[in-house]
This record gives sequence, C-alpha cells and structure tokens, in this order.
Amino acid sequence: MRRDGNPEFIEALARGLDVLRCFPPGTSSLTLSEIAAVTGLARPTARRILITLTELGYVRSEERGFSLTPRVLDLGMAYIGSTNLWELARPHLRELVAQTGESCSIAQLDGSDIVYVARVAVPKLVTLAVTIGTRFPALQTSLGKVLLAALSPGELDRTLAEPSRSGITPRWTPGRDEIDAALRDVRAKGWAVTDEDLALGIRSVAAPLRDGDGKVVAAVNVNAHAAETSMDTLVGHHLPLLLRAASAISADRAAWQDRPLETVEIAR
Repeated sequence: MRRDGNPEFIEALARGLDVLRCFPPGTSSLTLSEIAAVTGLARPTARRILITLTELGYVRSEERGFSLTPRVLDLGMAYIGSTNLWELARPHLRELVAQTGESCSIAQLDGSDIVYVARVAVPKLVTLAVTIGTRFPALQTSLGKVLLAALSPGELDRTLAEPSRSGITPRWTPGRDEIDAALRDVRAKGWAVTDEDLALGIRSVAAPLRDGDGKVVAAVNVNAHAAETSMDTLVGHHLPLLLRAASAISADRAAWQDRPLETVEIAR
C-alpha cells in the first residue's frame, strides 16, 4: 500500500530504506525473521530486499543473519558533504573546544528529533554517547530548542505532532503551554540552555547557525557534564565563546553561498 496515496511514491524503495534503518544501536546483526518483524515486511519480501542490498554492498550476509557494511555511511556523508557545513565549521568548533574544554556539536532538525551532523569531542564519561548521525528528541536538547524556536507556528505544530524516532525516553515531558513558554524564552534570548532535561548529567547551551538570508539552518552547542560544569560556568563563560563561534560559522556559510561561480562552455 502506498503510504501517502501519492501515485509517484515508490513503495519498494521505501521498504529498502526501512530495512537499512531497522538495525538498532549496539546490534551488529539481525536474522531474517527479526528484520521482517521490525519492519513489518513479509519474510519473502524482506529476503529479496536483503539480497538486493547485499548485491549493492550495503548489507553483508553472515552465518547467523545480516549486518550493515560501512558503505551505508556513504548515504549520510553525501548529505554532509553536499552542505559543506563540516568544512566551514571545523576550525571554529576546534577553537571552541580548546577554549571551553568541552565537546561541541552541530545538529539539524529531522522531524521532532535533532540529528548530529558535525562534532568535535573531548573524552569524558557521559550518560548518552554521541556520534555523527545520533538522534535525540529535539525538545529536550538545547540544539533542538534553538531549531524549534525558529519554526513558524504551523511548522512547529506539525513538527511536535511527529513521534520521535530516537528511542530515547527524556526526563522532561512538558505540556504545550510549557513548551510555548520555553520557546518564547529562546526567541527572546537568541540562545537556549538545558539542564538534565534529556538525561541525568547532561547540560548544554546552544546558539543558531544562519545562512546568508538569515534563516536558521542548524544549531551549535557546548555540551558539559553536570558534575563538572556549573550552570554559571556554562552561561557565564562558555556562552559568549559559543555565540562568537556561531557568528563566525554563519558568516563563513554566507560567504560560501555568495561565492562567484563561473560556467565554462567546453567545445566538443
């Protein structure tokens, strides 16, 4: 069945992507039966998809089931490379990490979740591990609050109506009035902070990244462990450095967008 009634929708492609996404964190392989159960596909359909993905190099057949191959990373890296965000942000993130001694990340909104697209980390014991592609509920993160606050009222309603695909149960579960108040505060300040809203021990502060038209396209944060970094330090010391870095990254992105491009006709 087509999922949205669109006659142009390719169900077979959607099922293939469902199979690629069904492997949970920390699970290196799944059996055919497990994949069929997670995706809701019939076993013969799941088997044909797995054979196709194996032929393409995205899945590896093993003695006890199937596992993803590193080629799957090409799909995500194609997006990151197309935006050029990492190359622009990398020197600023590294400088911010050196100044704060904390991990710093960039994330973008995907439904009601944030997805990490760039990160410079310092080795610290934290409650939740973060890598490129990690997904968290947006509302309980400083990065997500910044991104949600930038949405129009209609966009915000549609976004909040979507269920999270992060698999995380956050500590803070506010009602709509509390959400609206929190986002108004973010809009007024121009930055967002969270204090163990997602999980114990995690606090962070985030600022928006903008394109040349002033549109918020991502958010950057400084992430700290609550036992090591006080809120006073996070906001009093780290925030000014973060705002400076966010401004520099945004300026570099705007300049990159406005770079002169020349098309050359090649005689054949």
